[in-house]
Amino acid sequence: MTQTGTVNYHVHKPFRQAFEIDVDGVAGNLIEPEFFAAKIAVKDQRNCEAVTDFAEDGFAFANSPTAILDFEGGNWQSLYDAELADLLKQEVGAKEVITFDHTVRIDDPQAKRRPARHVHSDYSREGAERRLVDILGPGQADEWAQGHYAFINVWRPIANPINSAPLGFVRPSTVKDADWIVIDLIYPDRKGQVMGLAKDDAHEWVYRSRMTPDEVAFFNIYDNSGRPCVGHSAIDLIEDPTVTTPRQSIESRTLLRY
Repeated sequence: MTQTGTVNYHVHKPFRQAFEIDVDGVAGNLIEPEFFAAKIAVKDQRNCEAVTDFAEDGFAFANSPTAILDFEGGNWQSLYDAELADLLKQEVGAKEVITFDHTVRIDDPQAKRRPARHVHSDYSREGAERRLVDILGPGQADEWAQGHYAFINVWRPIANPINSAPLGFVRPSTVKDADWIVIDLIYPDRKGQVMGLAKDDAHEWVYRSRMTPDEVAFFNIYDNSGRPCVGHSAIDLIEDPTVTTPRQSIESRTLLRY
């Protein structure tokens, strides 16, 4: 069944736009660029309305139970990193996987990190190349750059099945190069970049309904061989209005080489 939801697209401007983060040194003080709230039709991959293939689409879903019961406390990261490495070796043919970042998001005003409600991909080319050096150092980064490497985000619900604000993806074959906008990330001590996506009626949106903690979505956020990077966003959409548990998830950024 096709659902209707709302997402915040970026807007083309004649000047460089930015997220300014922790402005004036105040944690959580955020200045955002302008967004355009748009209604979208989103196809449900679970019901086979939207078959996805990672090699073609840059995103896919998998059943992937985890042994981790609590992502908030304890020493879980090394075990989870090993699970993600096994997953990506099996699903995308990775030869080596480095997990370098985990972010827990809770859809609650008091939460430290909430779902990202703007249509984007996590890295520009410049940002990805800079991150490669940050993680590996100049020498090893140069070695990896001679071959095929990628940054892939692995997203998993935690605590409860997803009932609201599911993660949705834009099929890359429906995106034009001109739809992308470089957006700066300005921190008090550093600078990064993401790629924002501007609205186009041709965009085809896909999600998997009611994802559980035993399922993951994995998607390209940069690939140096030119495989598509994937615009994505939390979608303002509610599956069952009688369910009140907040959306909780963990996303893990990985660097891998093929």
